[in-house]
Amino acid sequence: MYRSTDVIGAEIAGALKNVFAIAAGMASGMDSGDNTRALLICRAIAEMTRLGVAMGGNPLTFAGLAGIGDLLATCISPLSRNRTVGEQLAAGRSIEEITAAMSMVAEGVKACGSVVELAEDHDVEMPDRREVDAS
Repeated sequence: MYRSTDVIGAEIAGALKNVFAIAAGMASGMDSGDNTRALLICRAIAEMTRLGVAMGGNPLTFAGLAGIGDLLATCISPLSRNRTVGEQLAAGRSIEEITAAMSMVAEGVKACGSVVELAEDHDVEMPDRREVDAS
């Protein structure tokens, strides 16, 4: 077990990884290759770090378990609810259809709007997040 005193960084990383997992699911659902998914995950790390640091988080948090570790697990696992949402979006289902059929919550769906606001409030460019929110 590891612990951190960077509450802001851990919370931002924990929320944003869900948003980026939706994007990873969309890429998987469109049969993108491994290189495309790797690119998306690398950009996600950069975007989440920029926002987290702008909000007072420690950049090292995003390079550790709360950042890269959790992001990879959520973007890659076929059990990820957020990744599943992205796959379903890529298959042409609406977000309303997808969430109505789910028995559990996909946190990234609701987090998208908040992330949009936070990025704008802190003047942080997050193009990947913007695309997920537009879906």
